[in-house]
Amino acid sequence: MKVVILAGGLGTRLSEETEVKPKPMVEIGGRPILWHIMKTYAAYGFREFIVALGYKGEYIKNYFINYHQLRGDLTVSLLNGNVEVHDGEKEDWIVHLVDTGYLTETGGRVKRLAPIIGNEPFMLTYGDGVASLDIGKLVQFHKAQGKLATVTAVRPPARFGGMVLSNNHVMDFKEKPQIGEGWINGGYFVLEPQVLDFIDSDEIEWEREPIEALTAENQLTAYRHEGFWQCMDTLRDVRALQDMWRSGNSPWKIWES
Repeated sequence: MKVVILAGGLGTRLSEETEVKPKPMVEIGGRPILWHIMKTYAAYGFREFIVALGYKGEYIKNYFINYHQLRGDLTVSLLNGNVEVHDGEKEDWIVHLVDTGYLTETGGRVKRLAPIIGNEPFMLTYGDGVASLDIGKLVQFHKAQGKLATVTAVRPPARFGGMVLSNNHVMDFKEKPQIGEGWINGGYFVLEPQVLDFIDSDEIEWEREPIEALTAENQLTAYRHEGFWQCMDTLRDVRALQDMWRSGNSPWKIWES
């Protein structure tokens, strides 16, 4: 099953980082968050990726073109320019890097990938969120439901700490707790190829008309993920993820080093 990753947005809410690089290339622990997302899928055996490029897509292309060389030791012959790579990190991945347009909306990007997706079920996620998600169980859930689309529902992390007060006394204090009520779209979709029929132009946002139509036709199910999930919308989010990685407490790291 192929994995589609939306990596073409402008990332305007993270302009401190995205002026020079696309949002999925913002680094956590010295690696782009895009790499972290791909490692999660690969840990469950899903190793063929279709990355939908847009804003600063050449940055992502260069990263993968040079991945093997940059992760290993090199011997360079200055006489003829030959480069020999020694050892280094290797990933058994196939990565399709597809320019889906600078201003194309999320649904339009997915539609443009139809020739590569083919007539097979596929997965879809955003290039800016990590989770301690069991992808295998997600896929099993989707197959059992028999619907066209499954979305991973998550509880949003709170932006501020929470307190329980009694008169002037603090009875409980939790720094940035998980919100107890409500579910939001956490990305990590599993989709049947027929969902592409719900997208008819570059201007279509995946989260609007297609999702609304699938909901109206009772073709959208939700897989509840109660564990860790974090999107990377702001510089504060970046720093929080970096702190987790440095401390060794990074719940989304389900792969072996």
